[in-house]
Amino acid sequence: MKVSHLLKAFCSIILFCICITVCAQQKNDTIIVVNNHYVTLSPVVIDTKLNVPVFIQKVKSDTSFYKAFKNLRILGYSAINDIRMQDKNKKQIAYLHSKTKQIRESNCRSMKTMEEEHSGDIYNEQHQYNYYTAQLYASLFFTQGKVCNETNTIGNTQFSLNDKKGMDKHKEQLKMLFFNPGKKINGLPFMSNKTAIFDEGLANAYDMSISMEEYNKTSCYVFKQKVKPGFEDDVIVDEMTTWFNDNNFEIVARNYSLSFNAGVYDFNVNMEVQMTKFKELNVPSLIRYNGNWKAIFKKRERGVFTATLFDFE
Repeated sequence: MKVSHLLKAFCSIILFCICITVCAQQKNDTIIVVNNHYVTLSPVVIDTKLNVPVFIQKVKSDTSFYKAFKNLRILGYSAINDIRMQDKNKKQIAYLHSKTKQIRESNCRSMKTMEEEHSGDIYNEQHQYNYYTAQLYASLFFTQGKVCNETNTIGNTQFSLNDKKGMDKHKEQLKMLFFNPGKKINGLPFMSNKTAIFDEGLANAYDMSISMEEYNKTSCYVFKQKVKPGFEDDVIVDEMTTWFNDNNFEIVARNYSLSFNAGVYDFNVNMEVQMTKFKELNVPSLIRYNGNWKAIFKKRERGVFTATLFDFE
């Protein structure tokens, strides 16, 4: 037999084995319908006898992700901050690297910069951030002056853009999507109906699955939502994977991808958030961002930033 024939035969055997494996896995998986959403369950999830409708309701009503960020307002901590701006070829054109320490005293928080280095045009002549990506980072993780009488109470989680205009409004929209991915957010022009991934109107737009795996030595339910081909223009959240502690359903980590194009502005963002525990509080310990966004009359910005938080007190 010729070598080419042997190679084809070998490839056919390999493909047949792969098909058998995939088919066997698909047969072991179970698909159920919850509020018109088709959800694929792995065999290990079936074995745990998870109450799937209750679990999904917990996911829908979860506020712990947003609260974890609010917890940062009542704690002291140290942070390594890394912001890198890139051109269209992913070449670095500016960066900021610093170590900061947030101090919490007498019901107030303030922040000290312990060390810093930067390059390029990250700052303008007035030492203000030259990039809206850096401004966004600063508004999330840098404390200006002294801020007092804050709590970690989330209260009404319906965000509002009523007092925001122009670029401040665009930045606030991104912050809202960061903290509440997958939930309907009022006040987002062209976008409000595209963020609520659990609404029946988007039931056909996503593949959803629940599996189990260990994440940072914690046994977790893994809930994944991914937009189906052909529905990309109908949604904001392209993909979101969340790891829930299988004992208390607290979020251990979340990865998500967001994109939108409204003509006057657009964005394409990937986020990764890892949580840790400080006493009884869930707090973010690592936040990674990689994305670009463009607003009318502004240059497109491509940025990568990483926040590493530690030494909570």
